[in-house]
Amino acid sequence: MNRREIFGTALLGGIPRMVAGQPARSFELWVHPAIGDDAGPGTLPAPLKTLAEAARRVNRSEGTGPATIYLSEGIHSIGETTLLRPERRRFSKDARLTIRAAVLPDDPEWDTGRMPTLIHTMPLPETWNGRRDPAGGAANGMLVETSHVTIQGLKFLGYPVVETPRPGLIRRLYAISRLRGDLEDLEIAQCMFLGDDLTNPLHVAVIAMGDSVRVRHCVFRGSKITVVYWSGHSQGHEMTHCFCDSIYGSAVWTCGVQEDFDFRNNVISNCNYVWTWQPASWAAAVQQGRTPPETIRPEERMSYRVVNCHFAANRRLFGSGVGARQQYADLDPSWLKLVSTRVEDQTVPVERDQTKRNWLHPVEGTEAARLGAGLFLRSGK
Repeated sequence: MNRREIFGTALLGGIPRMVAGQPARSFELWVHPAIGDDAGPGTLPAPLKTLAEAARRVNRSEGTGPATIYLSEGIHSIGETTLLRPERRRFSKDARLTIRAAVLPDDPEWDTGRMPTLIHTMPLPETWNGRRDPAGGAANGMLVETSHVTIQGLKFLGYPVVETPRPGLIRRLYAISRLRGDLEDLEIAQCMFLGDDLTNPLHVAVIAMGDSVRVRHCVFRGSKITVVYWSGHSQGHEMTHCFCDSIYGSAVWTCGVQEDFDFRNNVISNCNYVWTWQPASWAAAVQQGRTPPETIRPEERMSYRVVNCHFAANRRLFGSGVGARQQYADLDPSWLKLVSTRVEDQTVPVERDQTKRNWLHPVEGTEAARLGAGLFLRSGK
């Protein structure tokens, strides 16, 4: 099979067509870990080998049109942080930077083996977020330093380290990070984030500062935390149609974000906390390396709507936490306004047949499955 044949199904597998109003000139790169060459052109017949090299080429590109990096199926070894910092290309809501699978879950040709699998193998830095890390080091899988970014259809695995080899150490992976409060418009869709606290811990799947972090149709399993919305008073956030299973920290973490947070059609099962909240002042202190306050001021209290969700067999519903060490404490769950939301003690049954498209989703036909949480944008598998 030649290179074009290997990628051929991608042309039928959902590459977006030109739409009215989209800039006529776009920038595309293809990545294939088995047959790629980082010295090559990065085209469909002659792809690059690594995501890091594709990101460097986007960062050096010029123009205002969209840029798309297509990842083939297969195992992508992430040996360094994928830095998304374009120098001479400007993106917009309609002309985005997209990193996506060549074939997406709703395509008829997709199966559970078609997702590009990102395994993180980079050295563990001693610094994180601009300062020496007091907990022993942390790594960013992707570091987003531009607005208007979409990440779609990828499978992220954890970091093959011992998380706490000695007391006081917490070696951490943040699979996707955006650590600047002046950015906006980050969309993460149809991705899987799979970790294991013993073999490949995934501390946080997504941590993001700034406005408009939209996470939809993702599956999280075995990580410590799914998504941290890390900017106090930020707005425009969403978490919808996600399945969070066996999360040993918290299934969502918000830091005093505005009450317009759209949280709906999520299934959360067998987790430690469903929701961790901290005031904006606490988050700011942690970001600046300061000790956060010990109490929550009355004026900092927030309230959020939880719409059409299913919470099953979770240890706690709502609590507070601080930093990498988390330091959980229960809070009054009435801060959450449950609308058409089911809370029960029975765990959600999970599909474990790898040949089925809904592998690691709620079993088809169950009450939880009817909410549409999981990878598929369209109903039906």
